[in-house]
Order: sequence, then C-alpha cells, then structure tokens
Amino acid sequence: MALPENRPLSEAQVSAYLADLSTASSAFVASPWRGKIVRVHSVIGAAITTANATWTMEINGTAVTGVSVTVTQSGSAAGDVDSAIPTGANYVNEGDTIEFISAGESDTTSPVMFTAVIERD
Repeated sequence: MALPENRPLSEAQVSAYLADLSTASSAFVASPWRGKIVRVHSVIGAAITTANATWTMEINGTAVTGVSVTVTQSGSAAGDVDSAIPTGANYVNEGDTIEFISAGESDTTSPVMFTAVIERD
C-alpha cells in the first residue's frame, strides 16, 4: 500500500524487544542520533487475556508526555499495532536511553516490539 505522502529522509526508527507485555518490565534502546521522537508504536506477538495492557515511555528516566498507550485485550491478536504521538519531553541526544515500560496488567505471554520514530536534528 502506498503512503499518502513520502516520509522525510530526516526520519529514522529504533526498536526494542520485550519478551512479555503481560509482565511489568522494560525494554531499552540507545538513541543513535540527536532529534525529536515524533511517533511511537508497538506490535504484539500474541493475543493478551484478562485485562488491557498499558505501556509508557521514558528518556533517561523522564516520562515522555502523551505516551500512555492501551493495548486492548478484547479481540487482540498477533500483529496488533498500537501507536501514540508524543507531545512533550521527547527530545533525545545521541546515546540517550529510550525506555518502553509495560505495566503488566494482562495475562498470557505476549512478546512485543516497540518502535520510536526519530526526526533527526
């Protein structure tokens, strides 16, 4: 499927893998360059059960504003994508730690891949 508009070459993405969204834990990735995180996504590897799962994001231990994502349990399936657009505290420098934090409310082991799209300065 063609995108309605081309993405700028100044954007690139970094990803972090978490073995289980249903366990309260974190996944980390270092920023390879300076810039602004403009979008974040998660994709689950299996359906979750019992309750919705939420995840948030931090940069060097500071919460990124506008990133509190709910992965809905009802009807969930492998390949489901959830996204957010950060609204503040979303600038990174090269080498900064980007952390994706799962609150662990759901059941059933579900691996998850997180992606942050960074617009380079």
